[in-house]
Amino acid sequence: MRELYTQNARADIGSSIEVNKVLRNTYMLLALTLAFSAVTAGIAMAINMSHGMGLIMSVIAIVLVWFVLPKTANSSAGLGVVFAFTGLIGASLGPIVNHYLAMSNGGSIVLQALGGTAVIFLGLSGYTLTTRKDFSFLRGFVAVGMMVMIACMLLLIGASLFGFDVSALSLAFSAGIVLLMSALILFQTSAIIHGGETNYIMATTSLYLSIINLFTSLLHLLGASNE
Repeated sequence: MRELYTQNARADIGSSIEVNKVLRNTYMLLALTLAFSAVTAGIAMAINMSHGMGLIMSVIAIVLVWFVLPKTANSSAGLGVVFAFTGLIGASLGPIVNHYLAMSNGGSIVLQALGGTAVIFLGLSGYTLTTRKDFSFLRGFVAVGMMVMIACMLLLIGASLFGFDVSALSLAFSAGIVLLMSALILFQTSAIIHGGETNYIMATTSLYLSIINLFTSLLHLLGASNE
């Protein structure tokens, strides 16, 4: 019995060390990629990059995260893919941020969006890390929510191309994104601390996308309320 207890204790300690390692690497890489995105966004803003170029960069970034990253996530090459992806996303944000800064109170809108994003992310992550609560029950909600998000996005694009006024629907969509990304932060953080996510590169990418989507959605909501 004592031997079995000792083996179980060692297994628990080993598991805890591995979880802490994944958690530490995830937040370290997340901080670095966010800083890198801020740099590329600043460059894009300085050269006044067009929305069209920003869209092209977003498409390239999506291709990287969907098709390249899953094949490289378990190797050092995955780090290069992550930085390429986050750099492209950061640059694509440049024209968007410039659009809001051009408004009469644009600086305030951008700062509020940044502050709101930080409060939501740190609050939800901190709550999960402190309570150690298991949010795996959100898996179904997150999966369905992602599919609904993609469908709604395609619907909005199609409706706008045909000249329909989608401003109200667009605001509702942004509010839904804030809710979905908040759930994703809870789910992903919980997955890390409970051993459900052992790849820090994939964990970083998920949390990074949640933060970026939160920021852009809050920008949209705040921009609309200040028009």
